[in-house]
Amino acid sequence: MAAPLLERYDALVVERDLRPDPYQREAVKKLQGLVDALSKGRAPVAPLPKVLRAFFWQEERPRGLYLWGPVGRGKTMLMNLFFEMAHVEKKRRTHFHAFMADVHDRLHRLRRDAGNSLADPVTRVAQEIAAETRLICFDEFAVTDIADATILARLFSVFFAEGVVVVATSNVEPSKLYDGGRNRDLFLPFIALLKERMNVMRLAAPVDYRERQDCAGEVFFSPIDSRARAAMDALFVSLSGEPRGAPETLEIRRRVIHIPECAGRVARMGFWDLCGRPLAAADYLAIARRFDAVILDGVPVLAPDQRNEARRLIMLVDVLYEAHALLAISAEAEPQHLYTAPHGGEAREFERTVSRLTEMRARGYIEACVAGKAIMGAEG
Repeated sequence: MAAPLLERYDALVVERDLRPDPYQREAVKKLQGLVDALSKGRAPVAPLPKVLRAFFWQEERPRGLYLWGPVGRGKTMLMNLFFEMAHVEKKRRTHFHAFMADVHDRLHRLRRDAGNSLADPVTRVAQEIAAETRLICFDEFAVTDIADATILARLFSVFFAEGVVVVATSNVEPSKLYDGGRNRDLFLPFIALLKERMNVMRLAAPVDYRERQDCAGEVFFSPIDSRARAAMDALFVSLSGEPRGAPETLEIRRRVIHIPECAGRVARMGFWDLCGRPLAAADYLAIARRFDAVILDGVPVLAPDQRNEARRLIMLVDVLYEAHALLAISAEAEPQHLYTAPHGGEAREFERTVSRLTEMRARGYIEACVAGKAIMGAEG
């Protein structure tokens, strides 16, 4: 039987000079099975009553896949490959933060328009999304917000009931999601639902492939000294063509974010501007949409109890990475030393941040960014 997904993976190994990885191949085989199941399980043309639909589609509904493992093992690459090869008309690939921001936006609009007359807005929003999407692929599934945790079980119950197939990547196994979160007992039904309706697979590859990349170092400067400040100033000029920028404000959900300095598609902000204030994923997404490059000054070494600041830095890096934005940083230490809490959800999530910051300073990532062309052009 033809296995085009596996063939494409093998071709990528050759094209990108990747190390052959048996663990990745096993994951690709699982994903190939899901591609095959999706191609067979198409909805009938004539709509059926809900009770009959649940009965007749039971065998056609493929189980989703929750792929988890340490950072840098290729989970995102495999999911992107699967998403490209999945022959599904209504499909959506999204970062988990971006998806939940969209959910909260929909809830806000629904409550505003319907007032107090709407009994269950979460179910309505879930039905809207299910009508738009047959396959949802989540990158970096990580639950840290109690507002998200309290509605996920209801959202996903509707998704699964409506036949939506879910594929997710994560750094943590399902039982560790929202570990230590407030009112976690209310979140446990979601974990049980996820395990019941999705296959769970650990990607146990032994190597963080991001660490093997050539780190160019042009966008990460440590320690914070006169050399780092001069380099960040020079970067702003190279990226924007201006010696100085002007302040700007972005309005998100009736809140205002102040950008101290920007020129064109380049923003320059201090760490405490972005991570010391109570900003959320929606705010970082707005920044990523507005700017191709973010210059972040003065990232400190965070104490173990600075969990909020660490969580915002994690979220910021995730959003900018997903947007393929250029991120330049001056920091008190190398990424692996910026937050070293001994335990907790943020400590685990920060391992991904370290890995992504390593990749985002590598030549290959910079060259692939829209803004990165200005840097590489200046070097040439």
